[in-house]
Amino acid sequence: MSLDASTATATLAGGCFWCLEAVYLQMRGVISVTSGYMGGTENEPTYEEVCTGETGHAEVVQLVYDPNISSYRDILEVFFAIHDPTTLNRQGNDAGTQYRSAIFYHTPEQEAEARAFLAELTAGGVFDDPIVTEITPAVKFWPAEAYHTNYFATHPWQPYCTFVVSPKVAKFRRKFSALLKPA
Repeated sequence: MSLDASTATATLAGGCFWCLEAVYLQMRGVISVTSGYMGGTENEPTYEEVCTGETGHAEVVQLVYDPNISSYRDILEVFFAIHDPTTLNRQGNDAGTQYRSAIFYHTPEQEAEARAFLAELTAGGVFDDPIVTEITPAVKFWPAEAYHTNYFATHPWQPYCTFVVSPKVAKFRRKFSALLKPA
């Protein structure tokens, strides 16, 4: 599922999708970022339904990217740096299965690369606690409501954006300056 043969799709869950969207929109090689829901049982879930934790969906971002500019590994490195993959069903104060850490792979190659990268992080002792990130096949993606699109850029002074999203964006810009889109 990508725009053409020169692009690829990645789907990631790492807490609130506003955080992931804000970061990946700034990453070179990323063509589009769509917030949405994956991994649940409800058809056409709404944000309000997903927030109950009862649909089984995770808040995700689906990226279309050019792997000749930024690799899947680059995307995974950023992913594991901007969220806590050691907290089950939680990111900061956001708690519930909808905030779980998950990689939804689209190809056998993505699955293999994600599993190898996770093993590398574990073997290297990068995190003090065990990584709980799920690695699971991508299933039906449900785009989020339009008001979630580019949320951080359109609501920078909203308290959640100021105290949660902004520090993650700053961390990405600091740690991955070589992966930033040109200004």
